Formats: sequence, structure tokens, C-alpha cells
Amino acid sequence: MTENSQQTPAPASDLPTQYTPADVEGPLYERWVERGYFEADAKSEKPPYTIVIPPPNVTGSLHLGHAFEHTLIDALTRRKRMQGFETLWQPGMDHAGIATQNKVEQQLAGEGKSRHDLGREAFIARVWQWKEEFGGKILGQMRRLGDGVDWSRERFTMDEGLSQAVQTIFKKLYDDELIYRAERIINWCPRCLTAISDIEVEYQDDDGELVSMRYGDGDESIVVATTRAETMLGDTAVAVHPDDERYRHLIGKLIKLPLTDRSIPVVADAHVDPEFGTGAVKVTPAHDPNDFEIGRRHELPTLTVMNERAIITVPGPFEGLDRFEARSAIVAALREEGRIVAEKRPYVHSVGHCSRCGTAVEPRLSMQWWVKVGPLAKAAGDAVRDGRVKIHPQEMEKRYFDWVDNLHDWCISRQLWWGHRIPVWYGPAGEIVCVGPGEEPPSGEGWHQETDVLDTWFSSGLWPFSTLGWPEQTDSVAKFYPNSTLVTGYDILFFWVARMMMFGLYAMDGTPPFSEIVLHGMVRDQNGKKMSKSFGNAVDPLDWMDKYGSDALRFTLARGANPGVDVPIGEEWVQGSRNFTNKLWNATRFALMNGATVEGALPPAERLSATDRWILSRLGEVTAQADALYDDYQFAKLSDLLFHFAWDEVFDWYVELSKSVFQAAGRPAEDARRVLGEVLDVTLRLLHPIVPFVTETLWTTLTGRESIVVTDWPKDSGFRDAAAEAEIAMLQRVITEVRRFRGDQGLQPGQRVPARLELDGTPLAAHEPAIRQLLRLQPEGEGFTATATLPIEGAQVALDLSGTIDVAAERKRLTKDLAAAEKEKAQAEGKLGNEAFLGKAPEPVVEKIRGRLRKAEEDIVRLTGQLEKLPQG
Repeated sequence: MTENSQQTPAPASDLPTQYTPADVEGPLYERWVERGYFEADAKSEKPPYTIVIPPPNVTGSLHLGHAFEHTLIDALTRRKRMQGFETLWQPGMDHAGIATQNKVEQQLAGEGKSRHDLGREAFIARVWQWKEEFGGKILGQMRRLGDGVDWSRERFTMDEGLSQAVQTIFKKLYDDELIYRAERIINWCPRCLTAISDIEVEYQDDDGELVSMRYGDGDESIVVATTRAETMLGDTAVAVHPDDERYRHLIGKLIKLPLTDRSIPVVADAHVDPEFGTGAVKVTPAHDPNDFEIGRRHELPTLTVMNERAIITVPGPFEGLDRFEARSAIVAALREEGRIVAEKRPYVHSVGHCSRCGTAVEPRLSMQWWVKVGPLAKAAGDAVRDGRVKIHPQEMEKRYFDWVDNLHDWCISRQLWWGHRIPVWYGPAGEIVCVGPGEEPPSGEGWHQETDVLDTWFSSGLWPFSTLGWPEQTDSVAKFYPNSTLVTGYDILFFWVARMMMFGLYAMDGTPPFSEIVLHGMVRDQNGKKMSKSFGNAVDPLDWMDKYGSDALRFTLARGANPGVDVPIGEEWVQGSRNFTNKLWNATRFALMNGATVEGALPPAERLSATDRWILSRLGEVTAQADALYDDYQFAKLSDLLFHFAWDEVFDWYVELSKSVFQAAGRPAEDARRVLGEVLDVTLRLLHPIVPFVTETLWTTLTGRESIVVTDWPKDSGFRDAAAEAEIAMLQRVITEVRRFRGDQGLQPGQRVPARLELDGTPLAAHEPAIRQLLRLQPEGEGFTATATLPIEGAQVALDLSGTIDVAAERKRLTKDLAAAEKEKAQAEGKLGNEAFLGKAPEPVVEKIRGRLRKAEEDIVRLTGQLEKLPQG
């Protein structure tokens, strides 16, 4: 990595008059990459700082959630790099088993083929081909955003090295009896034909039907209700609460199951809520997770009534119907037999759907591979409880513990072809052999490998160390594990974060995968609504980057990033951030034109003006505050701090107060130019992690050095000057008060007014040139008449407004406005004094009237003051 070299600062003319992000950002990013600024050296003596990118799906493209998360991670890593850490931001992609397989199957369908036409090996080859041709679109978009990742270390969860890591940990878990094979209820997608994880199930309210039906006859009948009548074909019991007196006489008896030739028992189970519905529930162990547990407790048989495509397989009139067709047909048949007691439709209830294809998920009894998470989850909980891992914000810890303390065993097998194939072989005599890396699988007649692949979360759970070369003990593992920080959304706290914690602690000898977990919220529209194509409020971040620049988008996202809280965003906010980058550009250009410099040491404090000492004092304080906010991941407060310091204090006050000094000759002007150079240098460095492109361009022009990316992070100078800060605060109050008076009198901002300043004996005397320049106050001149005198801060500002305004017209206008305010006050007081009104009116209406009264009273004070200050005559 090249160090910064001292060069001669470039003149302001090197900066175009307008900032055009499109001309700057792309070439600048490629220059950073070519120079190797983002590459991490495992043999470096510097302390490490490591963050992994939450690996986006190979099928994905950049959305606002990515842009938000990447902005925060990039800001952290850029700062750490400047602070002297050997910084690694690890990039890569997830193979996204279901999503990617669906993409390629859709492509094949367009050719009139299915994966089965190709066969497994040819299909997988086709997926790799698709990945090389179309996958990874998001990586180019990350460059647009400015992600400072180490591209030389890019990883993919199906890379050879990562595949070896997957096989290694599977074998270790298997040998430790933490992986097992069992028949359980799983989420099944009849369209994707695979088990899916909980995170891949999206719940939505569907219009369904609630049907109450009678099983059995006479005194030995019982009514159950269901939204899934088709599953009654697989019922093997009816369950009631053991203390429910209504059904005590039925417990242990058999009742006839309608539409079948079977009888089923009535069992007593404490899981049943006697207050819900009829207090009796049908038990279908093969098609419901709660029923499955009841079935296990009572040793009930499990009857699967649908195949993998959710087609009824029970011999009889419903065989061959899909589940929804069967539902209607079964209800009709029960109705014909007089067994329907009640029907409610539409009955709105929450139904799980496959997040990949939108198909309603089917709970299904299936033989699958599982991870026994008990000891792993306990270790993951202990690592946070004992302080080895900290969660930001801390209030998210409860959600984390609620999850890991109640974690069920994890179904890791998927009925796909694309993914890490489970390294287990089955023999002709029922043998099961798990094969580790480098081991020869068993061969011979009757031996075959498991056809299922592993859940995508299995491989992404290894991401913090598999990307570094584990299971080999590489230099990168030694240097960069454990990671320093994980930045991710709270929505995958349970799925990705918990799995990384379990696997990291298990595989890496009890060392957690990261020291801190920083959780952020979701990006929403400006009204706080979830962004979705179906809502019509989804935004392509590339559109905003094209229009306003990547820095503007990044600054907007950072400015909304309160820890763990959702982030509203609207286009006008990005527009406002673009205005800020323009302000940085224009103000720096002005500073350079006026000789701002970073050359040489800062002048001694005793030689500087109060204005110079004030801005240096504020610079030190802001630097300290910015460091604390960066360390606490308070990006919103940080962005606001830097925005207001740069725009308000540096550009609107310091630069304006110093203009008269810049225009003079001599040492005060030279000192002010050096101070302004120092302030801009530090301010641009503090802003760089959030808005890297504009700050790089301005900083290199200001300093003449190679790159802000690899320069030093600014440190608090320790300089504070309370007296100078108090003096400038007094000056600001004077200028603000006179500006307000000018506005009240209807004077134009650029209109010059004769004025006498009586400043002797106050700290303001030294600032008379600046006061006159900022307030457009010209010398008194002959015939000066003080028509208005403003006593402020122990000084007086006397103004001659004769000839500048039409006094009579202004008095008439103000008198009219005052009368309207007094009328509004009287009306509000009348209503608030009316007991009958107060007794009937809603509180919001009463509060609105109180607000009108307060506003009228404020207007009366303001207008009366303006009238008093008008010239007489």
C-alpha cells in the first residue's frame, strides 16, 4: 500500500465550478482498487480490524437495504484503515440454493426442458454457467456505492475451499453426534420441492374457511374445527384437555372418522386449550408440527396423505386432487353426510408462503438431516452473557436470548441439486458412512451418496472463518479471526447471526466469531411503510446514485441510522444531501481561491484572532465527539454533528466572519488562511468514511497529497478556548438579532443600511468589520439619523432606515396584522373560557385552540415590538 506523499497543493482552478459526481466516482473508485488501498496483509504488524460482508445472494442486485448496510460497514472500515489498523472487509456471495436453482429452472422451462431432462451433473454444470454469465451483478453495483472491500479475497460459498470447510464441519458434528437423521415435520414447498428454513417462510393473511365438523355419532360424537379439511384424511386421533368435563366420558374411546373406514381414539393432552373453539382438536401427526408432538406423546400412527407436490394420495374419491381441490371436495362430501356443523368464510388467517416462489407452504413429515443445537445454542448464549460478545444496541440482547435459549433442532437438508451435497453414503445393508475431506467414499454395488444438499445457512454460518482459509491454519486465520465487528440487520439475528455464533464457537475452540454485533433496522419509505414493489414504493438505489451521486445516498442513509431502528428515506432527503456535497465543494473551492493552505505549522494561539481560536476550539471538540459517536455506532448523531459543524459553523460563520480578513494583507490574513486549511483538512477527513468520493477529490486538491483513504485519522488536538467560544457566541447573537430585525422591517438581504455601531468596552469592538460586512451596514455618513436603536449584548446598533422603507405603509401593515392577532387571541380565550365547550370538545380540539392562543400571543409580542422600533414621523 502506497503511503501519502507530500506534494504541492493544487490550485482551486483544478476544481470545476460545479461538482458532477458521475465524472468523479467511477474513475476514482477504480484508482483506489488499482493502488491496492483496500487489500489486507495477513503478515502486517498492524493490529487487525475485520468485518465480513453479509454475503448477498448470487442472484441478487443492490437494493436500499444493501446500500444502507454497506454504507455503515464501509464507514467503519475506512475509519479503522485511517487509524492504522490492518483492515479487512471480506467480500463474497452466497450460492442461494433455492433462488439460484429456480432461476436456472425458469431458464430451462423457456427451452421446454426441466432439470430432470438434463440429469443432476449436467444441471449443476448449467447452474455454474448461469452463475458465471449472470450471477454477481451486485458486485459491480457495490463498486458504484464505493465499498472498500478487498476484491483479491472475494469468496463464494461453493468455492472449493469453502466446500472443504463445509465437509470438515459436517464430519466433525456427525462424529460428535450433533448431526443426526430423523423423520420430523418440516416446512415444505410443493413448487420448489424442498424443505425450507423458517426464514424462507413469509406469513400473510389469506382468505380461507373455518369448517366445524362432527366426528362420530350420538353421545359419542365430537365437533372439531379446521381451516385445512383435506388433512382429515390423515387424522389418527382427536385430542381434548384432560380436565375438560365435557369430554371426560370420551377419553380412551374410538370414534368413527367420516369419509373413511377407520376409527380413531380420543386422547387427553394438556396441549389442548379448552377455551378455544370447541375444546377438541383433530390430530394429523404427518401434517402439523403440534399434532406431530401430540402423536409422539401418545404413540399415534402417522399417515401421510399428500405427495411432495401436495397431491392427495389416499385411495378413494379424492385421490389425485391437489390439496385445495380436495379441500372443497371433502367439505362438500361432509356436508352431504350432514356432518358440517358450521362454516365461516371468508376466514382470514395467517398462512406461510415460500419466499422464493409464493406457494403456500405445506407442513410435511419427512426424513431429514438435523443439527442437535442444544449445546451449540447454549455456548452461543453464554458468549453474550459473559461479555465476550457485545450486542449493539444492548436492548436487542433480550431478543437474542429469547431465540438461542429456545432453539429447536435445525433441519439442514434440502431436496435440491444446487448446493453442498451432504457427504454421507448409504450401503446395501443399511450402512451409513460420513466422509470427511480427503477420505475415500465407500464404493461397490449398492453404495450411493445422499441426494440432498445442505441448507444455504449451513455454509454461510461458516463465513467468518471459512473465507480465511479454514480448516487450514492460514496466516489469514491467525491474523483476522475472530472478526472485530458484525454489522447486519436485526431481521436475521436469529438465522444467520445465531448460526455463525454456534459454528464459530464450536469450530474455533470456543473463540466467538466476532467481538461485537451491531444490529441496524430496515429501510422504509418516508412514511415509515415497508418498501415493496407491490406497494409501489420500492426504490432502485442506482437511480438515486445516478441522479444525485453515491455520496448523497450514503449520507442520507447514515443520517437515518439510529442503532436497531428502522430508517425512513425519501427522495427529497437525498436531494438535501446532494446540496450538502455541493456546499462542501463550493466552500472548499472558495477557500482555495482565498489561499487556504495546509502548509506549515499552525500559528501559536496567542497570535490568532478570537474567530480563529473559536473555530479551532470547536474543531477539537467536534473531533472528540465524532470519535465517540463512531465508537458507539451512532451514525445518525455523527452525521448530524458533522453536517451542522461543516455547514453552519465552518461555512456559514467562520468563512463569512473571515472574509474581510482574507481580503486584507499581512499576518492575520496568512494565519486565517492556515487555520481555514487546517479546519477543512480535518473536517474532510472526519467526513470521508461516510462521503468518500467528494472528500477524496477536495482533500487531495487542498493538500496535494496522494489519497485521503490512506492518510491518518484526525486526533483531537486538545485545544479548547472557552473565552473565544463565548465571544463568538456573543457575536453570533448580535448578528442574528440584527438580521431578524432587518427581516421584520422588510429589508432585502443585500440592501445596505447606514449604521452606527457602539461597541467600545465589549469584545465585539474587534469584530466591527465583520459585523458591517455580514449585516450590510455602511458607515454613518452625513445626515445620519438613528431611526432605530437596538441594544444587544451591552452594545448598541443604531440604524438609519429613512429612505429604505415606506414607514407609513409598514406601520399600516403591522397594525393590520396586530389587530388580526388580537382578534384571534380573543376568540381563542372565549372558547377556552367556555365551560360548556370544554366539557364537550375532544382533547385534540381543545389542544389545537390552546396552540392558536399561544401563537396569537407570540404574534402580538412580535408585532408590537416591530411597531415600536419603526422610525417616528
